[in-house]
Amino acid sequence: MLSRVADSLYWMSRYFERADHCARVLEANYNLMLNPSKLSAEERWHRIMASLGIAATASGIDPQMAMIKLTSDPDEESSIVSCIAESRENAGQVREQISSEMWECLNCLYHQVTQADGRLDTDSDPLRLVAAVREGAYQFQGVTAGTMNHGEGWHFIQLGKYMERSCSLPVLLDAYFSAAGKADYLDWVGLLASCAAFESYCKVYTADLKPDSMAEFLLLNPEFPYSVRYAVERMCAAIAAISETSFTKVAERIERVAGRLRASLAYVPIADIMKGGLHRYLDSVIEQCNDLHAAVHVVYIDY
Repeated sequence: MLSRVADSLYWMSRYFERADHCARVLEANYNLMLNPSKLSAEERWHRIMASLGIAATASGIDPQMAMIKLTSDPDEESSIVSCIAESRENAGQVREQISSEMWECLNCLYHQVTQADGRLDTDSDPLRLVAAVREGAYQFQGVTAGTMNHGEGWHFIQLGKYMERSCSLPVLLDAYFSAAGKADYLDWVGLLASCAAFESYCKVYTADLKPDSMAEFLLLNPEFPYSVRYAVERMCAAIAAISETSFTKVAERIERVAGRLRASLAYVPIADIMKGGLHRYLDSVIEQCNDLHAAVHVVYIDY
C-alpha cells in the first residue's frame, strides 16, 4: 500500500472518531448543566471543555455559544463539522480504497452538518445536530465493517480509530478525576454516558458509582469498547496485522512501543494506579500513545 493511502485512511478514521467523541461528550453532559451541582455552571462547562482537551476554546464564552462553536463552526479546528470535513477530505483522496457505501454515508453526514451551520439558534438545535452525528457515526462504523475488505487498508482504519480513542479517553478521565472531590452523582453519570458505558458499568459493578470502580472499568476493562485497555488491545492487533503484510524489520520498533503500552494496562491493578497518582498514570498513557503515533508515522508514512 502507498504511504499516502495509508496516511489518508489513518487520518480519515482519526478525525471521524474525534468528531464522534466530541458529540458523545456534549450530548451526555450539556443537559446536566441545568441540574444543581457542587460546581457552578461555569466550572462544569470548563470541565466539559477540559475533557475534550480544549478548555481554552470556551474561555469567556457562554455555554450556548460555545456549544454552537464546537458543533458547527468551520473555523474552529476542534468542532464537529471541521472534523467531519477533514475526515471526508481524506476519504476523498482514497475513494478507490473504501467502499462506495462508506463514501455515501460519510458524504451524507458531511452535508447534513455543514447545512446546519448558521441555523443553530435555540438551545435544542445543537443537540439535534449532535444526535444526528451520533447516529451517523454508528451507521458509518457499521457500513465500514460490513462493506470493506478487511485487509491492510481496514487495519489502518482500525489503527486510526483506536489511536484516537486511546488518546482521548485518558484526557476525559483526567478532567473528571482531577476534580473528583467536587463531583456528584450526576457528574459521574455524565462521565459514564460520555463513554456509552452506564449500562455496561452497572452490569459489572451495579449502580453504585464509586470513583475507583469507574476508573478501573474505563481504564482496565478488556471487554468494553470504550475502555482504554480495549482500545489499546485493538490498536496492537491492527499494528500486528499491518506488520505481517509489510515484511519490514523496522516494524519491530512499533511493536516494542505498543507492547510497553499494552503491558502498562494489562498487568497493573487499579489500587497501584490510584496510589501512584491517576493523573501521572494517565499522562504516561497519553505520552506512550504519542510515541506510538510517531513511530507509526516514521515507519509507514515518512520512510
